[in-house]
Amino acid sequence: MTTTAIPPEARRAPATAPKRRPRREREGAAWVFLSPWVLGAIVLTLLPMAVSLYLSFTDYDLFNPPKWVGLRNYVQMFTEDPRYWRSVVTTVTYVVIAVPLQLALALVVALALKGMKRGKGFYRSAFYAPSLLGASMSIALVWRAIFNDGGTVDHLLGTGGWVNKPGWALLAVALLTVWQFGAPMVIFLAGLQQIPAELYEAAAVDGAGKWRQFLSVTVPMLSPVLFFNLVLQTIQAFQVFTPAFAVSAGKGGPADSTLVYTMYLYDRGFVASHMGYASAMAWVLLLVIGIVTAVLFRTSRSWVFYASEGER
Repeated sequence: MTTTAIPPEARRAPATAPKRRPRREREGAAWVFLSPWVLGAIVLTLLPMAVSLYLSFTDYDLFNPPKWVGLRNYVQMFTEDPRYWRSVVTTVTYVVIAVPLQLALALVVALALKGMKRGKGFYRSAFYAPSLLGASMSIALVWRAIFNDGGTVDHLLGTGGWVNKPGWALLAVALLTVWQFGAPMVIFLAGLQQIPAELYEAAAVDGAGKWRQFLSVTVPMLSPVLFFNLVLQTIQAFQVFTPAFAVSAGKGGPADSTLVYTMYLYDRGFVASHMGYASAMAWVLLLVIGIVTAVLFRTSRSWVFYASEGER
């Protein structure tokens, strides 16, 4: 019996897996890449928030050292300041008007764009443009001119200038927000494109018309996207400032009808130099937004449908 000799060059050591870096070394590399964000979050967000929380318990006028007053700012806010409560009512009214109208318009336009065969890209860009421009002061000033005495609305409807009427001024501010429906529209359009066409075909076979298909197919399948837009736009609406400031010329008028919460906060902090009071207002706003968001998440369990879970 003969044996075949193995050539020397064939006698190689078995390949070994590359050594993994130690865990500490890998974590160190991760922290190096994360350090700019962490540093920015601490210096630009967490530290100012901590200072603001401290100032909310002080009497601070921007020029003299803050004096500790405890809960006096909060007590004054809730019990001694009628303009504060007017700003709260105005802000809630604005949110109730602007958010549903904006989402409804965004959904209608998204449905129209979904059915288009040609020119979809152009119209999508055209409808999205106001979302990029609407937050600027220049557009808000143009909006004021449109709704002022002798402006476009006055010439077309003969109703006079809306910005000078307490019952109409806030509606003019809300319409500026509704006009900026491009961002939720794009999100709705992306959600509509993810709905399987088979669902509409099955509904049509069962005799469902367009309206029934919308209620039974589109709305349930689009509910996660609708919920996302609702939360996002509600948070932004509570923080509205530029449109109300420009339309009312920075005064919240007429008769405080456009005095939204953030404008009154600005007035107390930077006009009246009551920065401690303004800081207390800011923390109340943060708390309210957190509560409203939590309520939306809690109630979403009864109307938001996630297809991947099978039930919700």
